[in-house]
Amino acid sequence: MVNPFTEKYGIDTTDSELIDKALKGDRKSLEDLIYRHQAWIYNVALRMVFYPQEAEDVTQEILIKILTKLSTFRGESSFRTWVYRIVVNHVLNMKKSKGERVHADNFDDYWKLIEKVPDNDLPNKDAYSVEMDTLVKEVKVSCMSGMLLCLNREQRLIYILGVIFQVTDRVGAEIMDITRDNFRQRLSRARKHMFNFMHDKCGLMDSNNPCKCEKKTKVLIESGYVNPKKLLFNINYIYGVESAAEEKSERFDELLDDKATILFRENPFQDPPNFVDELREILEHKEFRDIFNFTN
Repeated sequence: MVNPFTEKYGIDTTDSELIDKALKGDRKSLEDLIYRHQAWIYNVALRMVFYPQEAEDVTQEILIKILTKLSTFRGESSFRTWVYRIVVNHVLNMKKSKGERVHADNFDDYWKLIEKVPDNDLPNKDAYSVEMDTLVKEVKVSCMSGMLLCLNREQRLIYILGVIFQVTDRVGAEIMDITRDNFRQRLSRARKHMFNFMHDKCGLMDSNNPCKCEKKTKVLIESGYVNPKKLLFNINYIYGVESAAEEKSERFDELLDDKATILFRENPFQDPPNFVDELREILEHKEFRDIFNFTN
């Protein structure tokens, strides 16, 4: 899987070849183009909206926009920039997600919600069919996903790009359509907000901090917030974001290597549904057949 957020991706010619063939009516090339970008779009969407089902809907909406507008791509910018500006515009302007509605939208309120969850010892390790370590990790990723929602949408997206997916300021600025200085400044502010919250609250940062995932797990399961039979986050992946991203980003400021950054990069890079299958029926509609004039 090729990471579209790396510097070296800017000289990649595969996208252009696939676009050229797709617009000449080659369906397989169009499907390959979707497959090439679907996981990255989905993983951005998931971190923006929290719930996987909603992230699937958002990803499909974005892919339809890309397909509908593909014939207008003139190569005046890189395809990476063109595609991910569509992603940026969509996730910044979409209706409020369920995750945004049911979770706190600032760190103070989020901490109040966490404090309401009483501490308990872990259940017996045989209490559920899922291993207890998996359930604790589900709590961890769920909580960290909730932290992202405490950032406003622009900060959240810049944090996802700059910290989690490790884009350079050049790539981040191109995608966000801002200057490199602005990208660095906004990323620094978002990172500091996250670091300040986790620094004295999160047990993952310091074992002396008050909130520990394993102490919250039992109550969150009993309340239904974590469902052992239907995990939301600790599934469908074989590597963390760090492995998927591959390329290390440049140092933006003194906080780049803080533990919060490491923790977010260890979170799962989710394997999405195959949107090619989801979109095949849509591609049969007259609107898309007129655009691509498929020959196969």
